[in-house]
Amino acid sequence: MRSPRRHPLLVPALLCALAVLAARPTAADGEPGDQDGDSDVSAQVARLYQDAAVATQRYEAGRQEAELQRARAGRAEALLARERQEIAVMHEDLGRIARAQYRTGGGLPLTAQIILAKSPDELMRGQHVFSQANLALENAVGKSRRAEARLAADEKKAAAQWQALEKRNAGLAAMKDGIQRSLEQARWELQGRADASVAAGSCRGAVRLDQPNTQVTQAWVTPVETYELSAGFGSGGERWANRHTGQDFAVPIGTPVRAVGAGRVVRVSCGGAFGIEIVIEHPGGYYTQYAHLAAVTVDQGERVGAGQWIAQSGTSGNSTGPHLHFEVRVTPELGSAVDPLPWLAARGVPVG
Repeated sequence: MRSPRRHPLLVPALLCALAVLAARPTAADGEPGDQDGDSDVSAQVARLYQDAAVATQRYEAGRQEAELQRARAGRAEALLARERQEIAVMHEDLGRIARAQYRTGGGLPLTAQIILAKSPDELMRGQHVFSQANLALENAVGKSRRAEARLAADEKKAAAQWQALEKRNAGLAAMKDGIQRSLEQARWELQGRADASVAAGSCRGAVRLDQPNTQVTQAWVTPVETYELSAGFGSGGERWANRHTGQDFAVPIGTPVRAVGAGRVVRVSCGGAFGIEIVIEHPGGYYTQYAHLAAVTVDQGERVGAGQWIAQSGTSGNSTGPHLHFEVRVTPELGSAVDPLPWLAARGVPVG
């Protein structure tokens, strides 16, 4: 939620601003910070996150097109090789025709042929043979030249298509890399703001992001769309006092976090081992927790639907790297957790 602009030189405006600040609910125990800045960074991360996904899809499509083009280029090269072979055969035919023409008198001047002819019939026959040989030679030369022109055009076309594809793929790769660099920078700026909130023990309040257009038809979903599973429920380790109480989803900072089902936000808090966290109460007496967040997009007391963006993942609190810590509990409090994977599977959401 954006803060209203304040004009400290105008007393009425100042009083209105103070009234708004006093009336506005804050998440958990802190005062709102620079929410305009938080909203801008969160929105930038969300936008770049989607841009990166689109750029990756385009790059992958380009890469697949390049593979198809390579296959087409291989087939075209085979055709060009056959064309070259046919041209070589034509050149051999031209040589044979020229040699045969010379042997049959085609190489003699017409005056010499008249003098050497024994009769008019022989002269006419010689001229007929010469004309036929000359016509065959001209046809062979024309065919050879047309084949060479076609070969040159095919080679030029194949080279142009390949160069265009390489240029397009290089552009896609550069665009993808640029978006990834911008996204990485924005992610760590977002995480820096989250770390400041945790250090102060004061949540900055919800930032509002445009929800995706996709309509969720299931009653239950995974807390993140794309992920790798890391630490599981009941795992042991030095980071936990007893056992790991949830399931970790390894995702980059800024990944949209979704409510796994409809419910009401009963807690938004900052500080402590979980860093920035959200707890949602669901019908049936279960609660879900989303921890180590970089930003939240809902306020305490708000009702949410399945699949709704409620936060952006991060690495706040006691965290060794970017991930979402997800728990299912029978109470809002730590210590009442159940294994979340069978719980989700029982609701038609296999995770793996």
